[in-house]
Amino acid sequence: MKIQLIRNATLKISMAGITLLTDPVLLPRHGIDSFAGIEKNPTVDLPFPAEEVIKDIDMVLVSHLHRDHFDDGAKKMLPRDIPILCRQVNEAELKKNGFSNVTPIETKMPWKHIDITPTPGRHAGNEKWEAVLGRVSGFIFQSPGEPVVYWAGDTVLYDEIKTILTSVKPDIILTHSGGAELGDSGPIVMDAKQTIDVCRLCPGAIVVAIHMEALDHCKVSRKALSVLATENKISRERLFIPEDGEILTF
Repeated sequence: MKIQLIRNATLKISMAGITLLTDPVLLPRHGIDSFAGIEKNPTVDLPFPAEEVIKDIDMVLVSHLHRDHFDDGAKKMLPRDIPILCRQVNEAELKKNGFSNVTPIETKMPWKHIDITPTPGRHAGNEKWEAVLGRVSGFIFQSPGEPVVYWAGDTVLYDEIKTILTSVKPDIILTHSGGAELGDSGPIVMDAKQTIDVCRLCPGAIVVAIHMEALDHCKVSRKALSVLATENKISRERLFIPEDGEILTF
């Protein structure tokens, strides 16, 4: 299995002979408006051309349609007939954008050699912002002979996520760890402390922290998370903090 961080929540996951692309954001640096009034987004460029990002992918998996997870670059560059899996709430919008092969996923579903299970998320630090930001999703990937992967998505750590972690016992956990905030929202994805809490909840798992250093409302740096991990005796073999473009092999 190979997991390549492209940028933010855009990943290429290769498992069971299939390569899937998550939450494609393909615009260059500063192609999207600022979220926090600091700098236009993304705050960094792609590590290589967008054409290379989408080359040889078999499927696209979309957690939700916020601009930092599915942007105008993806709308323009992805093939119209590329298979796209999404939650039902996003199906109509994707089809409206001209994609002809969109499949909603609400329960465990086989896709070729991979079983994909959608999971809930809470994209807010309080109820007011939860209503504003809307529904988000994570996903679990399972295939014989492969590690079980849980992509938590844009969520804070709360009781339902803890239950998934302790019941599924994934081998690899992908966390959005940038501690993004909007106004008085509090963290709307996991911050450094919550990421360390995930490591503690799942001592047998590898945690891969992404969604960092690419958006102006994300407050947690890779260095800050690494320092906190060291302080809490979480080793580099248990918590990976990849750079954009880096490939992890499991």
